[in-house]
Amino acid sequence: METIQRTNPAYALEDARNVLFSKLDEAIDDMENGRVISEEEMWAELDAI
Repeated sequence: METIQRTNPAYALEDARNVLFSKLDEAIDDMENGRVISEEEMWAELDAI
């Protein structure tokens, strides 16, 4: 998880948006390349948290 340490709210919002889009890009790449887990594996990981 990335941390944003700027005090200007405009920058913080832009940084948060950039992190979000970066994570979405990674997720899309993973899906396109077959690097996904099943629903059962996802629930097992969430239950472990």
